[in-house]
Amino acid sequence: MSKFDSIRPFYDAEVHNALMSIIDDPMLEAMMNFTFPEDQSSHWKEQMSHTHSLRDFQINFIYPGLMKVLEKSSDGLSSGGFDLLEPNTAYLFISNHRDIILDTSLLNSCLYENGLVMTTSAIGDNLIQKPFLLTLSKLNRNFAIKRGLTGRALLESSQLVSEYIRKSLVHENRSVWTAQREGRTKDGNDITQKGVLKMLTLSEESRDSFSYFEKIKLVPVSISYEYDPTDILKMPELLAKSRDEKYVKSENEDFLNLLRGIMGTKKRIHIQVNGVLDQEIQQISQMEISQGEKLSALGELIDQKIWKGYKLWPSNFIAHDLLHGNEEYRNFYTPEEKKAFENRLNSKIDTSHPEIVKNFLSMYAYPVINHQKVLSVH
Repeated sequence: MSKFDSIRPFYDAEVHNALMSIIDDPMLEAMMNFTFPEDQSSHWKEQMSHTHSLRDFQINFIYPGLMKVLEKSSDGLSSGGFDLLEPNTAYLFISNHRDIILDTSLLNSCLYENGLVMTTSAIGDNLIQKPFLLTLSKLNRNFAIKRGLTGRALLESSQLVSEYIRKSLVHENRSVWTAQREGRTKDGNDITQKGVLKMLTLSEESRDSFSYFEKIKLVPVSISYEYDPTDILKMPELLAKSRDEKYVKSENEDFLNLLRGIMGTKKRIHIQVNGVLDQEIQQISQMEISQGEKLSALGELIDQKIWKGYKLWPSNFIAHDLLHGNEEYRNFYTPEEKKAFENRLNSKIDTSHPEIVKNFLSMYAYPVINHQKVLSVH
């Protein structure tokens, strides 16, 4: 027994039995038929029955599935900055968060293609309540973050996650991915939550908890989708928030978001690695300020790196101009691109409702606004 058993992915020794437990599951059949449409199910089942490691499962099944998703629902994935990373080196990747499954899957595909260490990745346990999804997540090297906790239970859970992340990075040379905030950014305004950074330091044994960040390699990552495949699904929560109302998720909402994220239209996608924050972290560490203020400074630094590295698409500039009723960025898109975006807007939401229109446009416009902030600072 390990104290991490309640949250950890499978060990390699557990992979074969886990696969055999889901090999006849209709959801796995559907996934594999999508990934290998030319294949007889007996062929991929035979290959799966000889799979005995997480890496083999990810490379032989998850990676081809992801390539098929990109082929069917996007205009391609581009990337930058991976040449700044070293092979056989563990990094803590902190990124903005748009899509439940794709953000980490796309990052890992780029790491794999560049010969770099793939990640163990955080996932909210609310997303893996179904037994099949729990097994699949553990096969895909996810570790679970328990949601909905308060008080002592929350502290103990956070401590456990922090220790697991530290063990992965420092003792197992395994990279880790976590979002900059709890849950996806719904409004397009990518802000690092101080609580996420504080959680990471809980495993630091010295009195200087911020020194944790000097012992690891922290890498901010920007992920941008030209079209957010789940944009329309985010509207009810944004509307409730704008009215100061409590939002209650419907029973299958997370699962619907998960499926829409995979199969919905994305157009172009870009992942940008924004370098290792080593000197910057040392500078913050030497400041004569409190631990809390150091965490705030680090959060702001991560934000600026993510905003600056975020690939702005025509959809972002169009939304910004529509939101502000001007043509400030008209040189960054064509009339055809604007018409296509307006068609998406008109077909997805009730445009007679100003608040909904504003929320939809803001979701796409915020990265432009934040990019402006970075330029004004520098």
